[in-house]
Amino acid sequence: MSETIAVDAPRGRSWKLPRRAAPVVFAFLMAAIMAFLMSGVIVAASEGITANYVASVLNAYSLAMPVAFVCVMMVRPLVARLVPLFVQVD
Repeated sequence: MSETIAVDAPRGRSWKLPRRAAPVVFAFLMAAIMAFLMSGVIVAASEGITANYVASVLNAYSLAMPVAFVCVMMVRPLVARLVPLFVQVD
């Protein structure tokens, strides 16, 4: 018979960032995912899927990720103003 021991995290402490960090976290995750996907597609289109594919994607990603993050941070306020032009506001 195996027993499991429940370990509770200390109350009041959290590993999560404060709510005010949400826009930066959103921009980081959006940039990370989009840069990785785009790097994969662009490398496949330009070089094909070769034995070097993964290394080429990671090399492209190392440039694309910081550029994408800065771009998302810069255009976010503009996009936030454009969205209500296309979406009904209650």
